[in-house]
Order: sequence, then C-alpha cells, then structure tokens
Amino acid sequence: MDHPFWQKSFLLESEKDMVTLQSSAINEVWIDTELGCDVDTGAASATEEIVAKKIADELDNPSPPAPVKVPFLEEIAHARRLIAQSKGAVTSMFNEIRMGNAINVAEVGPLVDQITQSIERNPEAFLNLARLKSVDDYTYLHSVAVCGLMISLGKQLGMSGRELQEVGIAGLLHDAGKALIPIEILNKPGKLTDEEFETIKGHPRLGWEVLDGAEGINVIALDVCLHHHERMDGKGYPERISGDQLTLYARMGAVCDVYDAITSNRCYKPGWEPAESLRKMAEWREGHFDENIFRAFVKTIGIYPSGSLVRLKSGRLAIVLEQSGKSLLAPIVKVFFSTKSNAPIMPEMLDLGRSQETIVCAENPVQWGFDLKRIAGI
Repeated sequence: MDHPFWQKSFLLESEKDMVTLQSSAINEVWIDTELGCDVDTGAASATEEIVAKKIADELDNPSPPAPVKVPFLEEIAHARRLIAQSKGAVTSMFNEIRMGNAINVAEVGPLVDQITQSIERNPEAFLNLARLKSVDDYTYLHSVAVCGLMISLGKQLGMSGRELQEVGIAGLLHDAGKALIPIEILNKPGKLTDEEFETIKGHPRLGWEVLDGAEGINVIALDVCLHHHERMDGKGYPERISGDQLTLYARMGAVCDVYDAITSNRCYKPGWEPAESLRKMAEWREGHFDENIFRAFVKTIGIYPSGSLVRLKSGRLAIVLEQSGKSLLAPIVKVFFSTKSNAPIMPEMLDLGRSQETIVCAENPVQWGFDLKRIAGI
C-alpha cells in the first residue's frame, strides 16, 4: 500500500509515471508478460558483461578518466555494492591486524580508485549510504565513510591523481589501530573510565606502528593515522602538536573523522543530524579545526548535507538528496510531506536553485517519526 499511485496495477506508458516510480519507496515490480513486453534478457546479460568488464578495467587502471556525473538515484545501486565491498576489505584488514599478520596497503588502491569514481559520478550517493550505518557496523563503515569524505574534500581542495588516491587510502586506514583495542571497550554502551579512555587514545599510535611496516604504505596514510585526533590548539592526542606542525592531510583527517563520528549512531549515543552536526562543528572550530579546511568541507557537503530533513517556505517537508552546485542554500530535495495538512503528499523532486521555494530550517526526523532512508529510496 505504500506507493504514490492510486492503483497497484497499471500500464506504464508515461515518462512522468516512470520518474515517480523510480523516486518512490517501491523496491521491485511484477511485469505481466501476457499484457506487455518482457525484459530483454539478452540485453540484460550483455549489460552485465559490460559492467563486469568495466569493473575489471577499473581494477587494472588506477587513473581512469573522470566519469560523467549521473543522478543520485542512478548511482545508489553501484554505491551500495561498493560500500559492501569496502566494508569487507576493511573487516578483512582488521582481522589480519588482530592476528598479527602483515597487511598489503597496495591492495586497497584499486578499491579507493573505484570509490573516487563513484564520488565523481555523484558524491551524495556514496556519502549518504556510508553515513547510514548500524551500531554493529560502525568500526568498519566509519573507515569507509571517512575515505569517501577525504576524497570529496581533497577534490574540493584541488587534489587529483596519485595525491587524491593516497588521501583516500589514508581515510580508509586512519583507524587501523582500533583493531588492537579490546572490543568490550570499543563497544561499551556506557561512559568509559579514565583508564579505558586512555586505552582508546592509544589507537593512533598503535595504528601507526602497524602501518609503518606494511607493504605499499604512503607517508600521507601514516601521518593521518597518527594525527587525526590532534587539534589546532594542541589539546589533541597522542602528541599534542598544534598549528603549523600539523600537515594539511592531518587537518583534513580531523574534520572528516569528527563529522562522520558525530553523525553516526554509536553504542553510547544516537547520531546527530547532518545540518546540526555542521552547526556544532562550527562552534568548535576555533582551536579544534583548521578554519580554511572546515570552510572547504562545508562547501564539499553543503550547509544542508544530503540526508538532512528540511522545512520549506511552503510548509512542506523534504529530504535533501544532493547539492545543486548553484548555491549551498539551494540543494536538490525530495518533497514528501505537508505540515499544513499533517499528511504525506505525492513525492516530488525539486531543484531549489530553479525554484521559488526556499529552506526555512532543518528539522529532526526522530520528532516526526520519519524513516528518511526509506523516503530517500536508499
């Protein structure tokens, strides 16, 4: 019953209905082949072969041409597979570290290149999915999410090629030391004791020691692993260095790590909403983050990042899907609810950069009882 059409069975003959269908929460449909054409299975097989060949080519070529930007919903399926693949790679790497085995950093290079290509096609698809992690998945998907954020921020800062790949690898490996932290401390639901917190604070040094002897490691990954918890005012850890002593990459790692951490559901607290998280980080940035890096980060993900629930001037509610590129205040949204009638409305994709509608404020989806993941179609 949860669909935008007045009947559950109909002839699909208009482009408008196709767009509505693709933008809805419907995951699958039945095709009555007695009333119309079937799927061309030959064409489907050919498409799968093309996709398989493309993935193989990407693995062999670390620096392919930049992909053409595609719509958010078109990139979602690919991003979902890529995140699952990335989670498996990080999980395997953590298991090898726990067992005392050496890891080969060069093996994750092609994977990082695929993440870069997904972000170039549509950054919000990968970043939105990576942010929506469960408590049990946090340790592994946090590394995947920070990898994506580092790549996006690196592109905003003008990085490309080998440097951008190494920044992505740094994000993927920045928490390698947590593989050596006892699980009962990592997943403790209550407040940590002073002794437990000191144990947690040891993970950057432990990670650096593991990576320092790894085959294919780069200096950027080592730097970010050791220094992503340092602060500009010198009040971070483990070395309490500050200001000019912190490299550009360490400053990037600090911003990306904190943003994903505070927007994620943790064993001891639920995550904050994206827009609220940026507001809080803006309050902390003096002394905590590099001002220029934080501003570049906001330009990267938007003032209302993808996944934010917003109220429009008309009184309608919408979820932010992607940034329009025209204004940080005018993203592309999916309108789905009227506060005036207090009822769902026909979902509508709206580019606020080409509309008279404006965002009034961010809203808390928990207070409304919305499942934004389902509404967004991801």
